[in-house]
Amino acid sequence: MNYSELYANRIKQLCKQRGFSIYRLAAMSGVKQSTLDNIVRGLSKNPKARTLHKIALAFNMTLAEFLDFSELNAYTFDDNDDEND
Repeated sequence: MNYSELYANRIKQLCKQRGFSIYRLAAMSGVKQSTLDNIVRGLSKNPKARTLHKIALAFNMTLAEFLDFSELNAYTFDDNDDEND
């Protein structure tokens, strides 16, 4: 699983747990629905911290809580991952 898929899966998982649609998450977070769709579909490879922070707040979480999940904590970067930074 690549890095962007981790965020996408985290958002999908939290939406499912809370009964949110992407449309509702967009309305609650102030993030454009198209931006959320791009993140969830894996088209947005590196969402901004500000965007992730808004999403976290919509889930009533801090950014740190949003980013603290086992798959992300276990992720290791390859040298090739830095090419697009």
